[in-house]
Amino acid sequence: MAVFEYKALSKATGKTVGGVIDADNAVTARRKLREQDLYPTFLSEGAQSGAPGAVIPGAGRMARGRVSVRDIAMMTRQLSVLLRAGMPVVESLNAMIDQTSKQRLRMVIFDVRERVNSGHSLGDSLGEHPRVFSSLYVNMVRAGESSGSLEQVLIRLADILERQARLRAQITATLAYPAFMGFFALAIIVFLMTVIVPRITSLFQKQEQELPGLTNALIGVSDFIGNWWFLIIGAVLLVFAAWRFWVSREEGRRTWDRMKLRFPLYGPLHQKLASARFTRTLGIMLQSGLTVLPALEVVNTVIDNKHILSTMDEVKAGVRRGRDLAQPLKETGLFPPMMIHMIELGQRSGELESMLVQVADTFDEDVRLTIDAIVALIEPAIIIVMGLFIGTLVLAILLPIFQMSSNVGGGH
Repeated sequence: MAVFEYKALSKATGKTVGGVIDADNAVTARRKLREQDLYPTFLSEGAQSGAPGAVIPGAGRMARGRVSVRDIAMMTRQLSVLLRAGMPVVESLNAMIDQTSKQRLRMVIFDVRERVNSGHSLGDSLGEHPRVFSSLYVNMVRAGESSGSLEQVLIRLADILERQARLRAQITATLAYPAFMGFFALAIIVFLMTVIVPRITSLFQKQEQELPGLTNALIGVSDFIGNWWFLIIGAVLLVFAAWRFWVSREEGRRTWDRMKLRFPLYGPLHQKLASARFTRTLGIMLQSGLTVLPALEVVNTVIDNKHILSTMDEVKAGVRRGRDLAQPLKETGLFPPMMIHMIELGQRSGELESMLVQVADTFDEDVRLTIDAIVALIEPAIIIVMGLFIGTLVLAILLPIFQMSSNVGGGH
């Protein structure tokens, strides 16, 4: 069954309304709209859906916005509150449609409600929207439904999403200033080399005297940038395109992800981020009622490092043979020793779930502190580079001036 996006005149209000409707074909879609006293002025076939005859209120082209992590977190917490109050799932979703202001999210919730109303589980209905709800989100909801603890699972999900949103906002705010400084410094360097330097050095060249080596080098670099700037931009774009093509292939992505773990400064940071995601996902899935092997299957869907992901089969095979989780993880050599020790302690104490969440909290805080430290190094580094460039530029300009002054003085 197809989905048709429409615009129509409402017989009741006389205003133009928009939305989407499910129908077998355009003729059926127009008939269904007329049955609702809507007279279509525009009708276009879109994506597939499973809710027959459904009209999504307030939907249209304006509803194709982005759904942020913060939006999902707010929706999840509100849904958990409604379910804890004893409201059935379908009625809770109805309430969410009424109080959600983001049109894109309203469309998604409406479709989820229709699927649940048709007999599908909430987890399966959410899984039909992978661009909005992650694999972790869907699998946690499924685990909550199977264990009868959906409200508690939604609360944990809301906490996870809010933490992710806060961490992302902190990282963005922290990196915004050095990124602006770097862009501004690069713009100044390009402006000086392409506009100011040629005008100044042209005066020296008119004197028809031998210039110092530093000044000649500066003139050569300035001429190269001014004459071949399009080749420089093209080379940068070509290298970027080649890199994108390389990492789009399975082997290239695995090699690149392995290299990222070895980069200075960024390598340890990336390792902590991957470890935090691994431990938090595993801990939450275990708290939701899954056993270790099914939980590791879910963890595989949230690991974005192909090199680490390639070792997960060995980890799962070890657990399947009856080994403790810590030992196969240690043998990969990809996770911090502290994480391995904490997992061993959690297994011995019988509190593996809470220990994993504590490890994730620790790594998240380490990531924040590491980023602060890197930013603290970036800012003076940019200032030093700019100082060296300006100093070199001034020296290259002053040397021929001093040379001309000494020639004039010697002539007298």
